[in-house]
Amino acid sequence: MLTYFRNLGLGLLTVLNSMGVAWKHLFTPSVTLQYPTEKWKMPERSRLKLFNKIEDCIGCGACARTCPTSCITIKTEKRGKDEREIFASDGTVIKLRTLVYDIDMALCCYCGLCTFSCPTRCLVMTGDYEYSVYDIREHIYHFAKEKPMAGKVPGEPTAENV
Repeated sequence: MLTYFRNLGLGLLTVLNSMGVAWKHLFTPSVTLQYPTEKWKMPERSRLKLFNKIEDCIGCGACARTCPTSCITIKTEKRGKDEREIFASDGTVIKLRTLVYDIDMALCCYCGLCTFSCPTRCLVMTGDYEYSVYDIREHIYHFAKEKPMAGKVPGEPTAENV
């Protein structure tokens, strides 16, 4: 009989406790965000969409090697000796021509390892979190702008590569 009244008192105490929590939150203002017109401000170091400033990319491939999901594809070739030297914004000499620099954001796990391994800091994660698409192939971002030297096909072995 004693356990019955003890359990009854414990149940009443639990109900009063939960009603106190509900009463406390009854008068606080709501935090509903009207999404299309209002957007959350993302924290400074959020891991979101990748962006490569290809003008500063030296084509070293460090980002592709450190990526655990292999979502970064890079193809490069050596610049000709008769071409003028090109420098990244930090003063690093760009010795390779970047023909293909693709990032497949559908494969990305947003770990940020690729951004830490980039020696020129040209690969960054932006604050953009709205990039939904209907076709998954649209999640492949192409950053390379350079064309191969005349008479060469990318990926074809040359006398220098053999």
